[in-house]
Amino acid sequence: MDIERTAAGNPWGLEPLLDVKELAAYLHVPVSTLYDWRTRGFGPRAYRFGKHLKFAVSDVRDWIEQQHDPVASARQG
Repeated sequence: MDIERTAAGNPWGLEPLLDVKELAAYLHVPVSTLYDWRTRGFGPRAYRFGKHLKFAVSDVRDWIEQQHDPVASARQG
């Protein structure tokens, strides 16, 4: 999976989107975990195209940034 696909390499200049399997592989979690997070209102923002969910790379990066463990961060500081 090439997470670093860029909009520059896209003829429409659109941001890359990940499907559920790609995001699950990147995060090393089961696909079912992503669906569970969505039902609980957790996880990165997704776009629905029919029955398909897609995740913008920038939304995934933002969500990952928000997942910092405050306890671990306090120990390091």
